[in-house]
Amino acid sequence: MLYIADTAHWQFLALVSGFLAWIFTLATTGLNEWRIWYVDNTDVINSGVAWIGIWRICFYSHVLSEIESCQSLSISESFLPIEIKLAQVLMMLAVILGLFANMAGANAMRIAYFSMENRSKIRFAFLLAGTSYLLAGVCTLLPVAWNMNSVLNNRTIAFPPEYQFPDAPVRQKVGSAIGVGLFASILMLLSGLAFLCYRYVWQTLKNRSPKAPSDQLRSPWRDKGNDNPSFHLEEAS
Repeated sequence: MLYIADTAHWQFLALVSGFLAWIFTLATTGLNEWRIWYVDNTDVINSGVAWIGIWRICFYSHVLSEIESCQSLSISESFLPIEIKLAQVLMMLAVILGLFANMAGANAMRIAYFSMENRSKIRFAFLLAGTSYLLAGVCTLLPVAWNMNSVLNNRTIAFPPEYQFPDAPVRQKVGSAIGVGLFASILMLLSGLAFLCYRYVWQTLKNRSPKAPSDQLRSPWRDKGNDNPSFHLEEAS
């Protein structure tokens, strides 16, 4: 097999992008600003602005005007819309899949760059990494896009009275978590496609000749000229 390290630079870049995408996925999961509500009743929400995430809702109140007041959201709450419940599940799944994809991608690049043994496993390594990245990207993109659609269509959430939230905002807009999540999902999908589209390894594995084991260490820049006849004369003498 020819050296393949010089053909995997795009996949190395995809690994770096996948790691960054995983960091952004973590940030998206923890951010509260999925939806930003502007309310006219400032009796409780004195700033007139509230932030709705998938795990909690936050606002500034008159009781502690300098400290953000937050209340948690549980998946068991009946008033939560399906897109928030789905986001709680899929975003955690995206974090796990993203971590696994980074580990699989690092193993694939290790084989491509450093390993001269077990090259038969490289196809599976790249396939596993690419598929994991794609699944993580889809798990991020689906809840992010669904919640963004709900905000753009001005859909409300019927919070119970103990949350001290209005029935509907004056207006609402997409929060920063949506933008971060979209960016993370795009990076994840691109990383997955880069690993899955790497066909050089598969072609060399398919076309390699078992009768010429010495070719496995041949470099693409090796001189393909004939051997020096003087070496044969010395061996014969």
